[in-house]
Amino acid sequence: MDILDQKDSQQVQGEVNDQLDGLGEMIIAGSEEDTDVNVEVEDFSSLSMPELVAKAKALTAGEIEEYAPLKASLDSIKHLFYRQLKVNNDEAKKKFLEEGGLEEDFKAQEEPLEAELKQTLSAFKEKRNAELQRIEKEKADNLAAKNRILDELKDLIANAEDFGKKFQVFQKLRQEWKSIGQVPASEVSGLWKNYQMCVEQFYDNLKINNELRDLDFKKNLEAKTSLCEQAEALAEAADVIGAFKKLQMLHEEWREIGPVSKESRESIWNRFKNASTVVNKRHHDHFDALREEELNNLAKKTVLCEKVEAVDIEALSTYKEWQDQSDAIVEIQGEWKKIGFAPKKNNVAIYERFRSACDRFFDAKNEFYKSSKDKLAANLEKKIAFCEKAEALKESDDWKGVTDKLVQLQKEWKTIGAVPKKHSDAVWKRFVAACDYFFERRNKQQKAMKNDQEDNMKKKKDLIAQIKALQIGDDHNAAYKALKGLIAEWNEVGHVPFKDKDKVYKEYKAAIDEKFDKLNLDQAAKRMDVFKSNLEEMAEKGQQKLLSERKRLVKLYDTLSADITTAENNIGFFSNSKNATSLIKEMERKIEKLKEEKKLVLEKIKMLEDTVK
Repeated sequence: MDILDQKDSQQVQGEVNDQLDGLGEMIIAGSEEDTDVNVEVEDFSSLSMPELVAKAKALTAGEIEEYAPLKASLDSIKHLFYRQLKVNNDEAKKKFLEEGGLEEDFKAQEEPLEAELKQTLSAFKEKRNAELQRIEKEKADNLAAKNRILDELKDLIANAEDFGKKFQVFQKLRQEWKSIGQVPASEVSGLWKNYQMCVEQFYDNLKINNELRDLDFKKNLEAKTSLCEQAEALAEAADVIGAFKKLQMLHEEWREIGPVSKESRESIWNRFKNASTVVNKRHHDHFDALREEELNNLAKKTVLCEKVEAVDIEALSTYKEWQDQSDAIVEIQGEWKKIGFAPKKNNVAIYERFRSACDRFFDAKNEFYKSSKDKLAANLEKKIAFCEKAEALKESDDWKGVTDKLVQLQKEWKTIGAVPKKHSDAVWKRFVAACDYFFERRNKQQKAMKNDQEDNMKKKKDLIAQIKALQIGDDHNAAYKALKGLIAEWNEVGHVPFKDKDKVYKEYKAAIDEKFDKLNLDQAAKRMDVFKSNLEEMAEKGQQKLLSERKRLVKLYDTLSADITTAENNIGFFSNSKNATSLIKEMERKIEKLKEEKKLVLEKIKMLEDTVK
């Protein structure tokens, strides 16, 4: 059999070492790709403090399979727990101060759940440390095992025994080497170089025949070709991160495969290296794109923070304004949830900024609703009082007066603010029911009154026709008596429609005046008859108009009395005058006229008082 020459053995060893160094660099370059990228964490913000503690226990109950996601979830739970604890302590402190306590005397109560959470996190930390210690011990044991194999390989190389037996032992040691797990990272490179050197020395020193060597090279080439094909297929994999992890496994397998023939070594290595470069570049580009996306997410989240921070809380003064703004912020929170992570170094800070802005708004909203509670109760009391007023008036027959009062109540009702929602409909319906009850009664009465007024209108027109048709013959007393009877009938007739009142009264007054003129009655009787007719007009305008007229007549009566007294006193001054007799007679006529006027006014006052009664 042909013997492997020394030069060929050295080339194999050198190329294998070069490949080993290249593999190490590629793996190191790729392993740091995801060190600064966020781990997807479940949203625990809706959980209560007991639920957060329970969630932490559930997460740490089993074995630690993937440390990073579990650690991120526990950090999130811890942050949310202490955030809620702070809110509870702040509220307790606020209540303590409101009840008159001093700030320096306040002491937050111990939270049992806090100790429970700390114990859970501490247990997780101990479990993690134990796991790390186990892994480190396992790596140390693996290192010792591989060093033992290296020593056995070196003994095998140095011992010149039967080739067949040595090769079987050699293959067994290689299989055992492959089955051993990870070793400390600091030992990987040197360990593999020593192993590879022993393998090459074995091939060189034992001078394996060409057939056996070529067979081994062929098998190694087939294995490495398969790895190249698998690595090349990873370039099209949809899962970039999964492809990168798979590549690391392929590199591990590559290390375990022995050398290939000299003419194939460079080409097969370059093929595998090129395929690895493509996967590594995709992995690197993926995280570059992820970082760019995270920067865009940070910009979007910053805009949402600014929107919430820009809300002018001082300008919100009504429930509708607060609710509209609240709906807008809830919508913004919905937009926030649709945005992915920001860069790891900014993610917590931007979340705290957004949460702080939202908390500021909702705390102010709660304070507004709390302060409005007393105001709502006061408004309810006012509206209940209005209901009682309306209910007290609804049975009244003073249609005009009560109408004015209810209309005024309705205007004032509108000026009262909101009441508690649960009482709003009931108190409004109570008020409306009282008002509607009165106005329905008034409308029924007015409808009946309208029919009566139409009848009265016909009666008064008939009386006007009778007055106009009255003939003034030689017997004036009989004519006057008949006219007085018609006037009495007129005064007995009730109201006419408002729109016809002035017109029919003018027609009546003209007819009466015409007859009075023809009868040549004294002015006093005529004026009394006219005044009596005028009382009807005053009565239609209400009691206030009659009282106002009485006040005017009383004032006129007092003025006339004073004028009479003055005139009587002045008579004494005229006795020494040349024209004393004529002046005194003139003054006496004036006094008599004033007395007649005074008497007429007194009769009008009595007639008006009888009407008021």
